[in-house]
Amino acid sequence: MTTIQAVVFDMDGILIDSEVLWRQAREEFAADHGMTWSAEDQESTMGCNTRMWSRLMVERLDLRARLGMDEAAIAREIKARLLAKYEVHLPEREGAMAAVRLAATRYKVALASGSPNELAAHVMKVTGLDKVFLATTYGDDVAHGKPAPDIYLDVLQKIGVKPEHAVGVEDSGNGIRSLHAAGMGIIAAPGPEFPLGPDVLALADVRIAELTAFDLDLVERAGAAHRARMR
Repeated sequence: MTTIQAVVFDMDGILIDSEVLWRQAREEFAADHGMTWSAEDQESTMGCNTRMWSRLMVERLDLRARLGMDEAAIAREIKARLLAKYEVHLPEREGAMAAVRLAATRYKVALASGSPNELAAHVMKVTGLDKVFLATTYGDDVAHGKPAPDIYLDVLQKIGVKPEHAVGVEDSGNGIRSLHAAGMGIIAAPGPEFPLGPDVLALADVRIAELTAFDLDLVERAGAAHRARMR
């Protein structure tokens, strides 16, 4: 009999192919001011909450000295650019919405997204997933963003499930490290533009290249592999 009771999904890079849009927004901001936002810079922010990624942007672009911008100012700027992109086109990842609804037929489903509250709430409303997820925790709801485990532990507490009885679906290194720190089973589903290193993939219990490959057997296999690791 299964011991898995819940599946928790990430949003950026899992439900929507938004990591590309986040990168574009930051690259465009930097270019507008004669600066460069690198692939390494972008990777450092993936999965982070607003407090963390805004600090990283201020530090990596030296925004205080160059533009007189602090964390609050850059957060407002980037969130506005993202929301504008979402309103033009919300890039749902193929198979993602079906994966959530399939998971909900057997398990409790929840969302743990490092995205700012207003952006994540917008995505939930537009996709209708606000009526499917039993609980959500967003990056601004917790003190420490991914790779800390706070966001996953918070949402699991809301739905009354212990970490060892839950599986998470993540695409980024920070997200997978967060799941690992929380003690959950891990399904790695990286997007083609943001491949994961072998050290991160080693933390995952199962890996899929596309969300169209998600099924209930995959969840059970992730749970079984996680239990075997813990013995």
